[in-house]
Amino acid sequence: MFSAEFLLTSLVVVLIPGTGVVFTVSTGLMQGRRASLYASLGCTLGIVPHLLATVLGLAAILHTSAVAFQVLKYAGVAYLLYLALATWRDRSAFSVQEVQGKAGAVSLVIKAFLLNILNPKLTIFFLAFLPQFVAAEAVAPMAQLLGLSAIFMVMTFVVFAIYGQLAHAFRAIVIESPRVQGWLRRSFAAAFAGLGAQLALSER
Repeated sequence: MFSAEFLLTSLVVVLIPGTGVVFTVSTGLMQGRRASLYASLGCTLGIVPHLLATVLGLAAILHTSAVAFQVLKYAGVAYLLYLALATWRDRSAFSVQEVQGKAGAVSLVIKAFLLNILNPKLTIFFLAFLPQFVAAEAVAPMAQLLGLSAIFMVMTFVVFAIYGQLAHAFRAIVIESPRVQGWLRRSFAAAFAGLGAQLALSER
């Protein structure tokens, strides 16, 4: 059911840096190890609506409806530009600030969730990606599709969590250097803005 080809392809897809990776790494640097796990969880949960859309056939509607695609796309662009501006303006971003209680954790998960749910390219990606790994002779193709989706989500969480932990490992260096803090703050802001521009210019 879970072929080596599927696992390898999924791993490559998950490893490619995108909005989720940038957010998780920046969170690991700014708020520490536990915060990066919340960010990883939020990014992973943000995949669920896209997978459901694929399973239910809604991705086909998004693919054929220019209006639906554009609305979701520009909502994603606006959110990325908001993150870019907030990161650029927050000069205290790299001070020691652990996640404060349940509210802080929920806030991080929601931010990460919104990053992925507002990206229409994910739905279309899953529409093209997952079905090709469902065996033609499968007795229960829907169950196999859901199983593939679950594996992809687990891989996403694990890889993102590793990114976050690696970022945390360099946190002490960042905190001790105001120059590095400024450079990273501007770099993350530019990365969010660049990803927003890339999404704005993307076609279906």
